[in-house]
Amino acid sequence: MDVAARERAYLRVAGPDACDYLQRMVSNDVEVLQVGDACPALLLTAKARVIAPLVVWRRGEEDFLLLTEPELGEPVRALLARMRLRARCEIEPEEHTSALVFGGDGISTDFPGAREVLDASLASTLDAEELERRRIEARVPRWGREIDDRVLPAEAGLEATHVSFSKGCYPGQEPVARLHYRGKANRGLRVLELADVPPYDAELVHEGKVVGRVTSAARRPDGSVVALAYVRAEVPDDAALALA
Repeated sequence: MDVAARERAYLRVAGPDACDYLQRMVSNDVEVLQVGDACPALLLTAKARVIAPLVVWRRGEEDFLLLTEPELGEPVRALLARMRLRARCEIEPEEHTSALVFGGDGISTDFPGAREVLDASLASTLDAEELERRRIEARVPRWGREIDDRVLPAEAGLEATHVSFSKGCYPGQEPVARLHYRGKANRGLRVLELADVPPYDAELVHEGKVVGRVTSAARRPDGSVVALAYVRAEVPDDAALALA
């Protein structure tokens, strides 16, 4: 069993209207969660730009814990508090610790092949560099790298995991649904092999044209480099790409 520490911010949303309120605010279906279940979700702008990636854990019938990136805890709290209006629920920060466990038990999270465990004294077996390599190889987008206010969920490959197309309305639903049913994202997130580790946002060129940008890269123990990059949809998957 591999274990890696994970930095998080935590928000408690609890009260008689907690489920209904979260159902109206996030992109995934919160109402279907049974007590003990969790799902990844997004907070979006009206134009479907990502405000924050979340994991929503239903701890009780009226008690939810939101897990997000450390720098997003206060912005998410402020937004949810501002939009709450008459919803009967409390929104408060909590203090916990998180670990990603590969091959063990825990709550469902946003990292394929892993579970998230809170407040457990688990010794890390993976350092930050190895966790980053695993993230890139699994094509897991990260806030501040692959996810920011320039990115649509479909471009980051989040529709299958973070979005429900059968639930009720939430901010950003209309453009998300329109792109899903009537259109196609102009670019997508790909895993690439590169000769060296480039700087963030380094441009990628195909047949003399800029077709993408590198968002993350890491060197493997054998010296090879694996990277994540946004590449235009018309570029074949097997196309040879070069750094600008």
